[in-house]
Amino acid sequence: MVSKSIYYQLIFRIILIAVCALLVAFLFFNEHYILCGILSFVFIGFSYSLVYFVNQTNRKIAYFFDAIKNEDFTLRFPEKLSVKSLEELNHSLNMLNKMIQDIHLKKQAQEQYYQEILRQADIGIFTINEKGHILYANPTVQNLLNYRPLNHVKQLKQIDPNLYSLFESLEPFESTLYSLGNERGKKELTLKCTPITIEEKKLLLVIVHDIQKELDDKETDSWVKLIRVLTHEIMNTITPITSISESILKYFKKGNELVTAEEFGEIQIKNTAKGLEVIKEQGNDLMSFVQSYRTFLSVPEPDKELIQAKKFLEKVRLLLQEYTNAHNITLEVTCEPEDLELYIDEKQLTQILLNLGKNAQQATEEQDEGSIIIKAGIDQQEKKYISVTDNGPGISTELLDEIFVPFFTTKNTGTGIGLSLSKQIMRLHGGSIRVVSNETTTFTLTFE
Repeated sequence: MVSKSIYYQLIFRIILIAVCALLVAFLFFNEHYILCGILSFVFIGFSYSLVYFVNQTNRKIAYFFDAIKNEDFTLRFPEKLSVKSLEELNHSLNMLNKMIQDIHLKKQAQEQYYQEILRQADIGIFTINEKGHILYANPTVQNLLNYRPLNHVKQLKQIDPNLYSLFESLEPFESTLYSLGNERGKKELTLKCTPITIEEKKLLLVIVHDIQKELDDKETDSWVKLIRVLTHEIMNTITPITSISESILKYFKKGNELVTAEEFGEIQIKNTAKGLEVIKEQGNDLMSFVQSYRTFLSVPEPDKELIQAKKFLEKVRLLLQEYTNAHNITLEVTCEPEDLELYIDEKQLTQILLNLGKNAQQATEEQDEGSIIIKAGIDQQEKKYISVTDNGPGISTELLDEIFVPFFTTKNTGTGIGLSLSKQIMRLHGGSIRVVSNETTTFTLTFE
């Protein structure tokens, strides 16, 4: 509507100017010089009016865009004018100004909302540009690093030179565990640096999280589980010893008096001997239990070497083959790629796989078609792994959190340190061991 009004105004003025120009020419060639002079002034007036009209419209639009550029939404154009087209133009500009102002206010409110979320977040966040300038750092990261304000990555050198070395190259990196010590104590931080692009500018987004509380909670939980298992095992051993000792003591005492040799019969001697044998067996079991605890605590540092994964798995298959053949269990070993190499302590990893393999054999021996698959490969994160999968009845959800606790076992025999020892060995290798149990059970050893 506005554009049409302005269009009609321009056409009307141009027509007037054209008619006036024709009349001036006509009067000039017919020697009516007085009328020609008068119409010439009218022609000039119409031309000036056209230029003024166009310039007035352009100036208003220019003022409007300058105000928008400077985020000045107070500009208002009068909407009651004698010229209808200009009145409609002013009204449209005022409406557009109001719409942009509303969008700007909503954007500001949204930006404040997100900034408040970042300020209140319990994880540290900061962004770095290609020149090392820190464009944004929330209060949490400044508190975690005990330094403010953070303006450049070189300031990290004043916090800890080793911390600065992580960011010195201004390259992204995967999640890293970092111990930061200062006068406030020691903090266990996880740091992750991810590349992002905003407004065609390449930035690094850094996430810093203090996991000390999580580690403390996990450690406390582990101690509680360990103490519960130790208490259970020790009480199972001590209770019969106490009970038998009380029974034997009754043979030697009547009330507060010791019995005489004449009163001590053959039956009491036999029962005493049997009781002492049971006490000896329980004592040996307790000694064996303590010895297994010492074994768990004294795992040596791995003596790593580069070995062929396929050859290594074939050796494990031969060690497990006899039992699987006797119980009609299918044992399959695969390696992808076939030239995969592992940098490991072969003896320690053989111990882990034999333990997992025997557990899988026991889990599948009651199955009609028992199956065990040992596989080596490279996962989606480009990390090397070995997995052991069986089609046994699986592990209940309640037990999944317990099976790696030292001395925890659901079997009638065994010390319960096999899986916890495996986890300890993998930790010394810089890797991890995980289990997933649904229709099948899979233990996965992942190497860094």
